[in-house]
Amino acid sequence: MTPEMAIKWMRLFNDKIQENKAYLSELDTPIGDGDHGGNMARGMAAVMENLVGKTFASADEVFKMVSMQLISKVGGASGPLYGSAFMGLTKALEAGQDLKSGLQDGLDMIKKRGKAEVGEKTMVDVWTPVLGAINDGQLTAELVDKTVEATKDLKATKGRASYVGERSIGHIDPGSFSSGLLFKSLIEAEVLNG
Repeated sequence: MTPEMAIKWMRLFNDKIQENKAYLSELDTPIGDGDHGGNMARGMAAVMENLVGKTFASADEVFKMVSMQLISKVGGASGPLYGSAFMGLTKALEAGQDLKSGLQDGLDMIKKRGKAEVGEKTMVDVWTPVLGAINDGQLTAELVDKTVEATKDLKATKGRASYVGERSIGHIDPGSFSSGLLFKSLIEAEVLNG
């Protein structure tokens, strides 16, 4: 994966985050702090600023910068979780692994940081089936949407949403929605084979 491919993916992700900023916060209002959209938009804006006028020797350098910006600029749980995901991806690429392995390492870092498993209404519920589809060469935007939508029926047992218990059922998990945007950007960037 070239630095240009990594940057293209991040630009597309930023565009989607900025477009969906209000909706992400709307999703977060009934089950969280209502700030997921603002937090992610601020983090990705910082990522975009750090791309201006810089040259990156490799994709892992791009993702390392993304990780650092998200950790430092995004509040709540999302910053550390996304930061951990991009750090896992960075380390895998530094070690000469491919994007698929890097994404798996990113998921492992999310699970470790958030102590979350599938079925707990977190971004893990999108990352896990999406990575399965990537490994099978079956990733589509429709599949991403389906996995995001499926979080609606889950009861949150992790994170702030777990405080509302049963009332979390019927709401899409905001971190899952933003993860969906990340993977739809990945498809559009056409970097999976790069």
